[in-house]
Amino acid sequence: MKIQDKTITYGFIAAGLMNIGGVLTFSRFFTNSTIAEFDPAVMSNFGLVMIVIWGLAYIAIAKDFEKVNWLVAVFAIEKLIYGFVWAKWLMNNDLAAIYAEDNMAGIFYTIYGANDWLFFIFFSFVFIRTLARK
Repeated sequence: MKIQDKTITYGFIAAGLMNIGGVLTFSRFFTNSTIAEFDPAVMSNFGLVMIVIWGLAYIAIAKDFEKVNWLVAVFAIEKLIYGFVWAKWLMNNDLAAIYAEDNMAGIFYTIYGANDWLFFIFFSFVFIRTLARK
C-alpha cells in the first residue's frame, strides 16, 4: 500500500488534534475530576497536560517526519505504552461505574486506548517506512 507523504503529514496532525482535542473536551479543560479519580497515576491533570504536550509534538514534526524517524519510533513506543496501560486498566475497572458518575469521563475511558493503539500502528508504519527509505 502506497501512502503519500501529504497523507502521513495529515496523520500526524490528526494524532495531535486527537490528543489535544480529546483531553480538552473530555476533561472539560482540566475541570473534570472524575477522569483523575479513576486513574490518578496516569490521568491526573498533570498526566492530561502531558498528553496535550505529546499532541503538540506530533503536530510540530508533521511536515518533517522523515527527518526525525527515530522520534517517530519514540511516538510509537509512547502509544504502545498508553495502549497497554489502557488494556490493563480495562481488565481491572468497571466502565459502568465511570459512566454512572460522569458520561464524559466514561467516553474518555472507553476510547482513549483504542485511539492509542490506532496511532501506535500509524507511527510504527511511518517509522518502518522512513527507515526503509534511508
